[in-house]
Amino acid sequence: MSHAVIIKKAVKKYGNFTALNGVDLEIRPGEFFTLLGPSGCGKTTLLRMIAGFNSVDGGEICFDDKVINNLEAHKRDIGMVFQNYAIFPHLTVAENVAYGLKAKKCPKDQIPGKVEEALELVQIGQLKDRKPNELSGGQQQRVALARAFVIEPGVLLMDEPLSNLDAKLRAQMRVELAKLHKELKTTVIYVTHDQTEAMTLGTKIIVMKDGVVQQVDTPQNLYQKPGNLFVAGFMGSPQMNFLDVEIKEKGSDVVAVLGKDELVIPAAKAKTLKDGGYVGKTVVMGIRPEDVADTPNGSMSSTVKVYELLGAEVFLYFDVNGTQITARVDPGTKAKTGDPVKFDFDMEKTHFFDKDSELVITN
Repeated sequence: MSHAVIIKKAVKKYGNFTALNGVDLEIRPGEFFTLLGPSGCGKTTLLRMIAGFNSVDGGEICFDDKVINNLEAHKRDIGMVFQNYAIFPHLTVAENVAYGLKAKKCPKDQIPGKVEEALELVQIGQLKDRKPNELSGGQQQRVALARAFVIEPGVLLMDEPLSNLDAKLRAQMRVELAKLHKELKTTVIYVTHDQTEAMTLGTKIIVMKDGVVQQVDTPQNLYQKPGNLFVAGFMGSPQMNFLDVEIKEKGSDVVAVLGKDELVIPAAKAKTLKDGGYVGKTVVMGIRPEDVADTPNGSMSSTVKVYELLGAEVFLYFDVNGTQITARVDPGTKAKTGDPVKFDFDMEKTHFFDKDSELVITN
């Protein structure tokens, strides 16, 4: 049975360094929850605390309504998939998968059937008699997955399990993981620094920075409605463009002044900026590369510094009022490196952030 995982004000310290600072989190049974953030943000520390490998220096970690702070790791109802797979080199594939079942004292007559079922689920049943050194990286990862879920854990923990695979294998394994979760319906907590993995796998994502939760939301909301500058910049590749603009009233309009250009802000966003007292102040305006359109009738102009063709899309890089901008445009664009370019921002898709607090003002 899948567990809910509830974390209340969790703290982890190493001497004077606080690795986790009051993390609150609630993961529902059966959710695929990804912990996302740059190296050193505390995501693996949190995962290891849930697993029982790291002690808890403050707060509580609960499975359902049971506090597990002091419960030994082997007594927690978890499966674990590590970055380096951690499969036993001297055992065959089948023996590796059977190991956890034996440790859990599964009846001997049931073990072969459960092992076979698990290996078929990850599509390596034909490799059951091979040793790990006879397997590719992707195959070893499937062994690690089968070993973790064959014991039917209430919570499955994964620590950057795809980071050692090449790009093509990572894409394939993302699909397999999504299919496995749909079939098994286990609560999954998945650590990654790769936003593509987080966005495609997670039903919910927690974005962390310096041991502090920045935002917890669905993948779509994190991308479309970031709560602060860090989340806005971290989600998306290439990242969101950020420009300092002055907010002014011009007749009945509220405009964002960007050098010689005055960009009319849509009514709903304009009202929020006015009500928040931002008229006459400088704020940060964010816009995604796909919301910058190169068009012969564009109201703004610059010169293309770099042209990048990536098959189905083109990235154009140019300066706007001293800030580099990235535009994701159709490969049919006529603009090339060194060419003048006219463009427009889709002002309906802009985001505005307070310069001091870095919190979002409008969505």
